[in-house]
Amino acid sequence: MSGAAWLLRRLVASVAIIFAVVTLVFILIHIAPGEPCPTEEPVDPSVCSELKQQFGLDRPVLEQYGRYLVALAQGNFGYSFSLRRPVRDALADTIPFTLQLGGAALLLDFLLGLALGIYQASRVNRAADVVLGNITLFIYSLPTFWLALILLLVFAEKLGWFPVGGANDPIFCPVVGSLYCVADRLWHLILPAATLGLVGSAGTARFQRAAMLETASQDYVRTARAKGVPERRVVLHHQLRNALLSFITRFGLAFPFLLTGAVLIETIFAWPGMGRLAFHAILTRDHTLVTATALIASTVVVLGNLLADVLLELTDPRLRVRADVTTEIVTV
Repeated sequence: MSGAAWLLRRLVASVAIIFAVVTLVFILIHIAPGEPCPTEEPVDPSVCSELKQQFGLDRPVLEQYGRYLVALAQGNFGYSFSLRRPVRDALADTIPFTLQLGGAALLLDFLLGLALGIYQASRVNRAADVVLGNITLFIYSLPTFWLALILLLVFAEKLGWFPVGGANDPIFCPVVGSLYCVADRLWHLILPAATLGLVGSAGTARFQRAAMLETASQDYVRTARAKGVPERRVVLHHQLRNALLSFITRFGLAFPFLLTGAVLIETIFAWPGMGRLAFHAILTRDHTLVTATALIASTVVVLGNLLADVLLELTDPRLRVRADVTTEIVTV
């Protein structure tokens, strides 16, 4: 199978997955009990009924779904009852914050996890490997919301080293317009990013250690050592290059973890991102907002996995050879 045909098939499958997720979320949120237009302030039932009639929420679910798909094809995500603004504007305000949090957490996850995995593999079964292995297992088993609360209580509440919540100082830095405000944003970002990054790096370290040990038993690694190649070069040049394939797989698996964790972490730290927006939408039964956040989240997860698959195809020639052999067998 050619690379273009494989990529086209993966793209079609990705679109189908996103469509299935949006359909499922749309139907579930509409058939769930409760009114679709509650807000923080009491709403007169007659006003709610008028809004439902105005936006077609009193129509059958399948009819609403058809209208939603037509609007979505035109780039219209709908109107949020709980925020009283277009959903597109709400997403535009919150997505950048989620990208900042996810990017910082992903960077910490892979840099720290990769370093720990390599270090442990180079000292396998020694004291450092055993201690770090137990520590990473402990951190990896922690619920992210529990770790977030502990970090918040210790480093923000007790020690006062970091702010307890928010993304910026509302008085001195309402917008990021100076180096001081950039530093202020990073200061607010440390605790939520560390929560997601530490848990993720613990898992990455364990994955990378196992991959490094697997490559250590390969013939080309033993041959390099037999030829007297320095150990540092054996580890970084021979073991690491081939162990990075599992690192790429881990990259694709990180996106669901980051997005699901962001819902809790952004809520705990009052970080104004899409995860907190989704949590608010679920509590207020905001149909259009819930569906829109599910659409964005599923798109990010699918694209992340698609990117990981493409990188694996480019870096591992064995996958292309297997695909070609399978195609020949099917043809015959």
